[in-house]
Amino acid sequence: MKNIVKTRLAFWIIFGQIVFAQTFPDYPERQPAELSSSRDLQMQQWEMIGSGVDPDEYIVGPGDKLFISIIGIHEILHDVILNQESDIYISKVGGISLKNFTLTDVKDKIKEAINKYYKDVEVFISLRDVRKIKVTLLGEVTNPGPVTINGNARLLQLLAIPGTMKNTSNYRNIRVANNEGEEKIFDLLPFLRLGKRENNPLLHEDDIIFVDKVDKTISIDGMIKYPGTYEFKENERVIDFITLTGGFLSRAKTDTIEIVSFNENGEKQSSRFYTLDDLSNNKIILNKFDNILVREIPDYFIEKFVRVEGYVNYPGYYKIIEGVTTLSEVILSAGGFRKNASLIEASLYRTSGITTFDPEFERLKLIPRADMTDDEYDYLKAKSRQREGRVVVDFVNIFQKNLKNEDVILMRGDIITVPEAKNYITMLGQIVSPGKIPYSEGLTVEDYIKLAGGYSWRALSGDVRVIKAKTGEWIDADDVELLEPGDTIWIPENPPPPKFWDVFTTSLQIVGQVAAIVAATIAVIVASR
Repeated sequence: MKNIVKTRLAFWIIFGQIVFAQTFPDYPERQPAELSSSRDLQMQQWEMIGSGVDPDEYIVGPGDKLFISIIGIHEILHDVILNQESDIYISKVGGISLKNFTLTDVKDKIKEAINKYYKDVEVFISLRDVRKIKVTLLGEVTNPGPVTINGNARLLQLLAIPGTMKNTSNYRNIRVANNEGEEKIFDLLPFLRLGKRENNPLLHEDDIIFVDKVDKTISIDGMIKYPGTYEFKENERVIDFITLTGGFLSRAKTDTIEIVSFNENGEKQSSRFYTLDDLSNNKIILNKFDNILVREIPDYFIEKFVRVEGYVNYPGYYKIIEGVTTLSEVILSAGGFRKNASLIEASLYRTSGITTFDPEFERLKLIPRADMTDDEYDYLKAKSRQREGRVVVDFVNIFQKNLKNEDVILMRGDIITVPEAKNYITMLGQIVSPGKIPYSEGLTVEDYIKLAGGYSWRALSGDVRVIKAKTGEWIDADDVELLEPGDTIWIPENPPPPKFWDVFTTSLQIVGQVAAIVAATIAVIVASR
């Protein structure tokens, strides 16, 4: 199933993050963020969450603590707590009823009462501590029932308590009913994506919050910032939903937006196509299980560069016209080759469209050599030496012999590598003085072996190999027509004879086996007589 871009409040708000866990029926990836089965521990963590107070929105109530400063000739300080009837008492001022007033109105009412008794004073009032309130959380939650929270808590903070919500909880259709029976439905996604505060309401004493279970969904795929499967919401416009999913990416093809819908029986699907203007100017409503498809503009803002590395005058990236620009044109743009460039070892690698999977090669890599046939082993060696993406190009023919018909048309992502010339032959293996010998045109393999001091006493002189610098191919020395700079001459080691003790013990084992066979044969003959 598709990932559901749930406004998954398994977000760790206490660490300053909001994480969307996502998936849809059977919700294998939507894991509830449980820190503990203990509601008390969760509430301790919840109380760590800071939350401000909007004085025009916050309704004061029993348990709220107010700080009052009356500044005249002397400063008079009061810490008062609203009693169970939402009243406070200030000495010399008297009792003040503050039931069902916002904090802003409370401040005005207290100042008015104080100014009736005190003349020419300044009054400062602030909410020192918020009270605790009790709300009831029901529905698709881990522990339905009463929850005690701070009086300035909002809906999101309640649902963010670790372990509260299930991985099947619906965050786009949350019902909140107050103690007077008034009910509203809230969608948290606009708050999380667009910061719309009205979708994250302040909770009040005795509120009942009901969290529904995910059932109906809608999906959006393609060139959208947050594609995925979301909870379905009644009477939602397509354009509003696209906005909630982050809107279109720059490569989105907005002239043919497809909406795939089911018929009433849920048995067949049909497509409707709209432009962005259609969706913006008309009230096109989503149906349950609709799928919105936003495709990509082809060849849109695709970078068409090649990279030139190594011994050219100006290595770096070069723009090409795909299907037109040639290798020689790019080398010319790069300032040509430097003095010590090796055209023999220069290479062109193609990075686009080269990914292949060879099941036979993958199988052979797991098999011991002893279990392979000779053909399998030869294939494994050849495949291992293959340089993925290498294009067969003869730089010498193109740039020195001027054979324009061998010039190569480049593709985006190509990498041109021009190494430093290796004006030497590398000597490896059983030779007196292994190392590098300066290259001299016309010298043979035997000439270089003599220059390196000749064969060592354990050299397998009849099996000398040459490893070509250009291709990495291994060639018998007798088959080499021409050595080139960078080539390697390898003289293998003649395997030593087996140790005496190994031969002796093996011989004893063979003699013992023969003796056993002879004894068994004699026993059979005697028994037959």
